[in-house]
Amino acid sequence: MAKLYFRYGAMGCGKTASLLQVAFNYKEKGMKAIVMKPKVDTKAGTKIQTRIGLEREVDYLIKEKDNLYEVINKKFNDVHCILIDEAQFLTREQVNDLVKVVVNLDIVVMCYGLRTDFLTNGFEGSTRLLEVANNIEELKTICKCGKKALYNARFINGKLVIKGDSIVIDNNSKVKYIAMCPKCYYEEIERLNL
Repeated sequence: MAKLYFRYGAMGCGKTASLLQVAFNYKEKGMKAIVMKPKVDTKAGTKIQTRIGLEREVDYLIKEKDNLYEVINKKFNDVHCILIDEAQFLTREQVNDLVKVVVNLDIVVMCYGLRTDFLTNGFEGSTRLLEVANNIEELKTICKCGKKALYNARFINGKLVIKGDSIVIDNNSKVKYIAMCPKCYYEEIERLNL
């Protein structure tokens, strides 16, 4: 029986690298895996990229209004696994569509993404995945202090910010996200009097 998986973690924990490894494993076994990502994620165009240099062209860019059950049923119903990067950008309805894909089409769906934004608020897609996924796994990374990083701090031109839109993707490198433990995150906010 197929399952819906959600693998989440802070920036730099290896989510995309893990997704690419799973895609490779399916291909090596002669099985078909499809890679998707939300179109709103423009940082690598039509590819997914890791910080260590691995990359792959996606098979489908998910538009905000896409009914994923219909898309997968029409275009990809012959696959063994659907892999979705940046799943935090999915809508609640799209996650519900993925549940139907698992149940009605018996296709494994593995979603990879952030749990929270730079203000520690849950993303719509991630929140729904935490509610309905059959299997939830945290991928871990560390803060500069060596503790487990949980938060994705946003820096603009090297300065921590705690205001702004939940989604900001900057292809010019002015915006950077750094994984931090809660202690370092709040100490930095206090130090800057934010």
